[in-house]
Amino acid sequence: MRRVTLFVNGTSYNGKVVAVYGTLADLLSAASTKFGIKAANIYNGKGGLIDDIALIRDDDVLYISEGDSFVDPPNNLESPHEFHSWAHTDWITLNVGGRRFTTTRSTLVKEPESMLAHMFRDKDVWGNKQDEQGAYLIDRSPDYFEPILNYLRHGQLIINDGINLLGVLEEARFFGIERLAEQLEGVIKNSQPPDDHSPISRKEFVRFLLATPTKSELRCQGLNFSGADLSRLDLRYINFKMANLSRCNLTHANLCGTNLERADLSSANLDGANLQGVKMLCTNAEGASLIGCNFEDPAGLKANLEGANLKGVDMEGSQMTGINLRVATLKNAKLKNCNLRGATLAGTDLENCDLSGCDLQEANLRGSNVKGAIFEEMLTPLHMSQSVR
Repeated sequence: MRRVTLFVNGTSYNGKVVAVYGTLADLLSAASTKFGIKAANIYNGKGGLIDDIALIRDDDVLYISEGDSFVDPPNNLESPHEFHSWAHTDWITLNVGGRRFTTTRSTLVKEPESMLAHMFRDKDVWGNKQDEQGAYLIDRSPDYFEPILNYLRHGQLIINDGINLLGVLEEARFFGIERLAEQLEGVIKNSQPPDDHSPISRKEFVRFLLATPTKSELRCQGLNFSGADLSRLDLRYINFKMANLSRCNLTHANLCGTNLERADLSSANLDGANLQGVKMLCTNAEGASLIGCNFEDPAGLKANLEGANLKGVDMEGSQMTGINLRVATLKNAKLKNCNLRGATLAGTDLENCDLSGCDLQEANLRGSNVKGAIFEEMLTPLHMSQSVR
């Protein structure tokens, strides 16, 4: 039994080995099945038309056409293995925007779905234009193309200083190198400075504090510190008006004279903080912890929490002499063992508030809501003149 290697007319790769038996029509039928074409003619390597099965010898290399004339393959002396070797060692010079790059064909076709792979997988399939030295012309930016070529060479994204990442990203998209484009998008996203709404970290804020003279008024109005660790910092007299301090760690921080008007302190931790003379008008501190805080200023400057939302706060053991809690909301709050001497609680919502062990001497509770409030183990009695309801 004889066997031959068949190629489609004009090519010398993706060949098929078939057995020769029967008639020439049988061989054409087998070729049609192998290549999915309607085989009509068989040529030898020199372009000779074979019209008799007897002319075919064992191990011949033949070319199948659908009736068209013989087309000389890229190199009709090459075997399939030799063509595979050529495809990976063929050197190509590119002229990209006036700059020359020399690389191998295998590098350019490494991303099989990219434009470069389609351009250079087969010789002259795209009809690529060449300059007078034979370099393939590509009208793109050489500065942005170089990182892409290096990525195809070794699989690593390396970009020199001064190269705009956005430009390289556009080139990667243009050439259809999707994996590189995704990698560049991640690098660009991580290199962007935080936007105006990104929380400020402790490290950033400490750097800010150290760069500010002690006598300068520090304005942090409306800034986002959500979740930041600001514990034990000296934050005296800083303007945090309308700032986002939710879930912040402010334990043992010095907030003397700080302006926290309309700030968001929900779920923040202020245990042991110094809050002498603090301004917290209409502040939202729902669910915050203020255990053992000091609101009492020896100089007589009273802390002002008028209209603040203090639902569910824990202020156990805090010193709040003279504090202004007028029309504040302390529903379900814990104020056990607090010093509230002379405090203003007029119109305050103290529903279900635990005031056990508190000192309320001379406190003003006129118009306050004490429904369900706990007044056990009071240090001083409540007088009717304080007008609780």
